[in-house]
Formats: sequence, C-alpha cells, structure tokens
Amino acid sequence: MTETLIKVDLSQSPYENDMIHNRWHPDVPMVATVKPGDDFILQTYDWTGGFIKNDDSAADVRDIDLTTVHFLSGPIAVEGAEPGDLLVVDILDIGTLPGNEWGFNGFFSKNNGGGFLTDHFPQAQKSIWDIKGMFTSSRHIPGVRFAGLIHPGLIGCLPDPSLLATWNKRETDFIATNPTRIPPLANAPFAATAHMGRLKGEARDAAAATGARTVPPREHGGNCDIKDLSRGARVYFPVYVKGAGLSVGDLHFSQGDGEITFCGAIEMPGWIHLGIHSLIKGGVAKYGIKNPIFKPSPIKPDYNDFLIFEGISVDDQGGQHYLDVFVAYQQACLNAINYLKKFGYSGAQAYSILGTAPVHGHISGVVDIPNACATLYLPTEIFDFDINPTADGPIPRDMAGSDVLLAPDL
Repeated sequence: MTETLIKVDLSQSPYENDMIHNRWHPDVPMVATVKPGDDFILQTYDWTGGFIKNDDSAADVRDIDLTTVHFLSGPIAVEGAEPGDLLVVDILDIGTLPGNEWGFNGFFSKNNGGGFLTDHFPQAQKSIWDIKGMFTSSRHIPGVRFAGLIHPGLIGCLPDPSLLATWNKRETDFIATNPTRIPPLANAPFAATAHMGRLKGEARDAAAATGARTVPPREHGGNCDIKDLSRGARVYFPVYVKGAGLSVGDLHFSQGDGEITFCGAIEMPGWIHLGIHSLIKGGVAKYGIKNPIFKPSPIKPDYNDFLIFEGISVDDQGGQHYLDVFVAYQQACLNAINYLKKFGYSGAQAYSILGTAPVHGHISGVVDIPNACATLYLPTEIFDFDINPTADGPIPRDMAGSDVLLAPDL
C-alpha cells in the first residue's frame, strides 16, 4: 500500500503543521526521505490554507492576506540527488479529499493582487464549484459543466543560496523601479507571515527574512500553473541542493490556459500521488536545462468543437504595442467575454468561465509587425445551450441572481 507521507487536517491552521511551508529557502528542513523508484502520497491544503469558504460572499477573497500563500507540502528529500542533477518525477494520480468535494475561483481586487484583467474587473468576486467525480458545475455560473484536468499549480525543488539571492535581487530591484504601483510589480520577502516548516528560533527568523515568496514561477519550477501537468505527466526538475527538496501544493480541479483570474483555477485541497522515476546525474549540464521540462498528461477532457477568439496587440484605448503577446491575449479573452455577455452572462461570470474551464491559449503570431496575435479556444460543448453564431443572433438567458459581487474595496 502506498504510504501517505504528509497528511493535513483542514480544521487546523497550516501554520500548526510542521510538514508545510510557504516560502522558498534552502534551509527549510526536509520532512521525509524517499529513494528513486519510490512512490508516495502527499496531502495538501488549498493554496490559501483554508481561508476561502464555501459560501455566497466574496468577503474572504477581498480580505485575504496574500503574504501568507502558498502553503506547500514538503520538502521531500530524494536519496542521491545532488546539485546539477535532473529529478524525474511522475504524477501518478490526484484527487479531492473525502468530504471536501468542492473548489473555488476568485478575482482579487486591484488593491490586493489584481489579475490579468484587473482594470476591467477591479472588485473581489468568487464562484464556488461542486465536484462530482470528474465533472464540475457552479451555482454561481449556470449553464456550464465540464470535466476537470486536475493538476498541481505549484511544484518545484528548493533553491540554493545563490539562486535565492538572484531571485531576491532581481525582484526587489524591479519593485524599486515603481514602488507604489498597484498591484505591485513583484512580492518582496516578508518575514511576519513566513511558515518555514520545522525551522525554529533564530534560524527560522533569519531564513524568513530572505525566504522567497511563492507567487511566481522561477527557474526551479514553482507556481507555473500548467494545466497539462496532470495524471500521467512526467517532470524533469533541476536540482539545486543535496536531496532536491521537492514540494507541492496549490491543487487545481480545472483551469484555463493562463489562469487569467489570478485565483484563476478551481482551487482545492487534495492529495497527489507522486513517483520518483529516476535521477539523471549531471542532467542540467548534459541537456542545457534552465527551467523544468515535462511530458504532458495523456488524459485530457475530450472536447472537439471550439470557438476561437483572436486578439492583437492593440489595447482598449487603441494604443499600439509592438508584438506584445500579453496585450494580445488580454484582447482575445475580452473578445470572448464580450461574446458570452450576449447570451446573458455577466462579464464576471464569463471571466470566471475562461479561468476555470479547459480553454486553450495559443501564441499564434509574433513576427508580423507591429501586431502579435494570440488566440483563445473556448470549448462549445461545456455549455448546455448553443453558443455558436447563427443568423438568428444570440438568445439571452436569465442568469440573474447567480453572481457574487462585492461593493468596492473597503
């Protein structure tokens, strides 16, 4: 029987669990040791540690302290792993915790994190999604039901001191270029809410002062939010410290490419079954690895009919941007949102659909100056009505009473 190396109690604060941490630092102690060839299960909190509740108010999304996240299970040491190796990890299975078959999606207010379309959706909002086996639907967003592609939003190995110093310097230097920006350009270390696992006393305080926040993806992996890292995927992680120090969290039941609402997937606690396939000794240099590489899951929701929305690098004010894929994908998403509004959805409901459903995002052109072209593939089969264009035009449906919307930030 496969051993569960880390267990979580959802009634307990993650700060009380010493097999959890929320900062990246080489001094975070390993909590278990495995060998190449071993497989094991890790339970995880949702990325907020249980702060977001299954209710019809978005006050928790508005009020959450984002300096606390993400809560990760680990680090796990792998015998024989040394700096410069590639750690080959198989994602064997993932699931919900019994009795907790639900997840949440949220937009953070512009003053507390923002998101991809924060200027269009500056207020905090939330939708709750019920999970029934492999399918999900939401009482806040009628008319959609889809199969999930469950995956960890965040997985990676501990950095060494040099890599940590590099992260902190480049990100704090970046913040200094516009220190009052809302949302901020990056998130600097913040010791007050750091959870450093089993590290205690002065050693804990010293590490917390420089521990890297878990918000962005970096060279080690981290918060990459790649929806295809699901059952059957294999990941090749660069190793920076002896033992590797593999940690995981931020499980998603489903997500669209880009996780565009920031809290943009269907977030959930759960369990993940991992296997240490092997170590490739010296693999970082052998293959010229700078960031992890992976082989995707062979299991995907079987949707075959899509509406594809284009966007180009011209912003809402008609401003021209040079081959800017960020602006182009924003415009593709906004075009899809405006389209779905014609069927009765609010803008927020449509935005949430794009963040949670298995939509595909593509960089379609980056050479035809001055406009980049990005595309968003929206599966039509997730809707219980026809959203394809017809000569009769869209028929609005009654979606009233479903939205969860807060007043402007307090």
